[in-house]
Amino acid sequence: MRTDHQSRTPEELERHLLGLIEDSREQAREDPFRNPVLAVTLAITRRFDRGEIGEADLDALFVRLREQALAERAERLRGYVGLDGESGFDADTAMPARIVAAIPKGSGDFEALRDRVGRTAFAVVFTAHPTFGMPKAIAALLAQAASAPEAGARAPLIAKAAALSTRPDPLITLDDEFDQACIAANHGRNALDAFNGALLDAARERWPDRWTELVPKPFAIASWVGCDTDGRTDIGWWDTLRYRLESKRMQLERVVRHLPAIPATQVVRDLTEGALSAVNRQLAVAPRLGTKPSLEATHRFALALIIERERAQTDAGAILAGLAGALTAAADEADKRTIAVLRSGIATHGLSNALPHFRLNASQIHNAVRRVIDLDGEPTDAARRRSHLSTIHALLNDVTPVAVDFGALAAERASAARLMMTITQILKHVDGTHPVRFLIAETETGYTLLAALWLARHYGISDKVEITPLFETASALEQGIRVLDDALRNPHWRQYLKRLGRLAVQFGYSDSGRYVGQLAATFWIERLRLRLTELLVQNDLAGVELVIFDTHGESIGRGAHPTSLRDRLAYLAPEDSRRRNRGAGIPVRLESSFQGTDGYLLFGTLPLATASVARIAEHVFALDVAEDDAFAGYALSAAHDGADPGPDEANDPIYAETDFATEFFAVVRQDMEALVDDPGYAALLGTFGPSLIDRTGSRPVARQSDSGGPAMITHPRQMRAIPNNAILHQLGYLANSLHGVGRAAARAPDLFRDLRRDSMRFSRAFRLVQHAAQVSDLDVLRAYIDTLDPAVWLERARRTQKDGRRDELVVIAGALEGLSLAPSLRRLFGRLTCDWLNLQQAAPDLRKMSVRLTLLHAIRLALIHRIWFLAVHIPGFRPQAGVSREQLLERFLRLDIDGCLALLDEIFPITPDPTLGLNFGEPAGPRDVGTYETEHTGLFQPIGRMFLQVREVSGMIQHEVGAFG
Repeated sequence: MRTDHQSRTPEELERHLLGLIEDSREQAREDPFRNPVLAVTLAITRRFDRGEIGEADLDALFVRLREQALAERAERLRGYVGLDGESGFDADTAMPARIVAAIPKGSGDFEALRDRVGRTAFAVVFTAHPTFGMPKAIAALLAQAASAPEAGARAPLIAKAAALSTRPDPLITLDDEFDQACIAANHGRNALDAFNGALLDAARERWPDRWTELVPKPFAIASWVGCDTDGRTDIGWWDTLRYRLESKRMQLERVVRHLPAIPATQVVRDLTEGALSAVNRQLAVAPRLGTKPSLEATHRFALALIIERERAQTDAGAILAGLAGALTAAADEADKRTIAVLRSGIATHGLSNALPHFRLNASQIHNAVRRVIDLDGEPTDAARRRSHLSTIHALLNDVTPVAVDFGALAAERASAARLMMTITQILKHVDGTHPVRFLIAETETGYTLLAALWLARHYGISDKVEITPLFETASALEQGIRVLDDALRNPHWRQYLKRLGRLAVQFGYSDSGRYVGQLAATFWIERLRLRLTELLVQNDLAGVELVIFDTHGESIGRGAHPTSLRDRLAYLAPEDSRRRNRGAGIPVRLESSFQGTDGYLLFGTLPLATASVARIAEHVFALDVAEDDAFAGYALSAAHDGADPGPDEANDPIYAETDFATEFFAVVRQDMEALVDDPGYAALLGTFGPSLIDRTGSRPVARQSDSGGPAMITHPRQMRAIPNNAILHQLGYLANSLHGVGRAAARAPDLFRDLRRDSMRFSRAFRLVQHAAQVSDLDVLRAYIDTLDPAVWLERARRTQKDGRRDELVVIAGALEGLSLAPSLRRLFGRLTCDWLNLQQAAPDLRKMSVRLTLLHAIRLALIHRIWFLAVHIPGFRPQAGVSREQLLERFLRLDIDGCLALLDEIFPITPDPTLGLNFGEPAGPRDVGTYETEHTGLFQPIGRMFLQVREVSGMIQHEVGAFG
């Protein structure tokens, strides 16, 4: 006899469950005490109990839900980079041709073009962090689907991806991250080659006798994967060297692959092939990732770098000279073009496929210098600020560079000194063509910059290192200008900047966003940008190039704008600040982070990379030539993402309403800072939030508690920004992008509405809030909070009609009572609700969370509840490894399922029959083995399978939101 659920197809089940959500929402309109999400969770649980929904039904349903989520994400990706047929400009031809056409004809016009495109104005930086939230296979299929011009070609790719799990690859190593970054970088390099080639074509049309003099370098590709040691100790100096060698190999292979096989290129070919062979020999003895090389292996690697140094080339000068000669000698125009494109790539990137960015923490700089300087207190101590600056100045007065060899590098224990020595060896033995970026996280004092300068001088590379402070914390955003002012007051720092010719500054959005709110963070960052311009002018450094590197994730949780790449670029680099730079004569180089799987998707195929480069070119050149008639209208329409031209961004009314802007963002910041310090917020993030997400990167996992499970979070600062933001996505309320905006808007609702309508800058920023609201729902959040409230479970026990369920509910309520979370979570919910009501009144057009995303939350809650129902049936046992049954149940409530099941395997083993298969010559008697098979088959294994489904839902939620973290 067939039951009802056996005849229900996945399509029918989906319609049924979506109908439950819609009906429950409708009923909640009439019943304010009803939580529509928890009501549907209960309805799904009852269908589980009655056998109307089984494990296989859910798996089949998940395929459908994955397919829809991935299809929509592919469409969003197409629209984001402008592959949806409305982009207006193509990287291959149109934009480069317009750049050339915009140069006024007359004397010096070729030189004007050479100046415009001969300086790198934008760099794409591939960064990592634990943001590899989807498997490589799905990422590749998603990128291919987004690149397919016809919907019919996209459908089978999406179907293939939907058949796979959305959970990230089980083991993500630094090698995996590097490989993925290289794929994106190679697509980016190919797109840059196409862009530069089109520039050369347009120049040849106009200047047929001079076009070969042009060396376009408008854009660059960079990466910090393998070079970012901030917050981790698992990257050895040999790993970093190996990654730089692999990047060098890719660059040399690119030249060998594309160099025309003509007599004119023979010199370059010999140089490049000889260098490639030498690099391959060096890599053959390079230690592999995760190994601690012996002294002998280190010595062998060092000798290979030194012996092969000359053959391997350590500067691009010889190859560039060879390409210039080949360009002159070549007869065929196509060959000339190919050579010219190769020359541009080498001139921009040197002997690297992607320019390197190295990063560490300010505290590591302080520790390295502390060995040679006697300081009282910490460098960040404001009371000792002047004495610290005076002491480091005295040290800078007398710096004698020391020799660096691989023996000294192998023996060095201080992280900052070791990294600076590694850079020294890379510049000496791998590629010294260009200065390298040296990023310093948590820079909160000018002493840090001067100490880094001392280290660079100590190792003799100060002219080859771009010391770059990262301003990310609330304190750094406030004090950043003082940090730079203190450094600029020092003659050594001013001399260093003038000699280097640039000041590089890094802005972070992850920590600043989660501590002060994303909307407030963008205001403080823009204010700091404006003050940087003033500071350079005040210090007579207007001729020094200002490099602004914005590091952010792809999601709104970490600062990247969610609506389009055009909006994202304009959001990060507002026209007002760029106009002021131009007025002051300060050349600006913009750099933007494309992070992890989500960021690499924008360069996941050549069509995506080409479109991304086109959007970057529109942003950079449209603004640079905004005064030219050929670009004036275009710059405006591009900034509006294709909409009808609106108000001039250079005269944006938000800048006239300085009091409103200051107060508005100050309120957002105050409310967000208060939220972060709310104990309920830590409880919300830390109870079972970390267990909802898989490990998504190579960075080491968080610390453990004394009972063996994950440590209880008591303040958000105890977790990193990425999981902090990812957990908010998973709990259905993006507080770091929403909270505080309601109260801020309520202070001046009419002006708020006017600026949404009239201010391009403010409306663009608010679109970030709109997107956050679209994937947030207080009913969803309340369902998770109620799940941790013992009173809700007791009320459910009072009304249940299912045999045995009452006892399960009472046990769960008792265990939750021991966690003592409910009071603080209820207060938190009240805080969030009050602000949301203000926001809803100020912006009644905010869209609701989709029914499908709401259903995913309800399904996952039902699975979590079902796991708890089974967990209360675990038999009693004596404490094992210091863990009692009560502690184990608490860990189940926090969803430490993998840890619990591993412990249960030890407590309740299934002992195999050692005599299995042996014939003892008489009928077999009973064996006292397999005692706990019932517990495994009836409890532990079902719990494990359901938890896999819990994590599967998390992956789907990630795609619905649009990014991880």
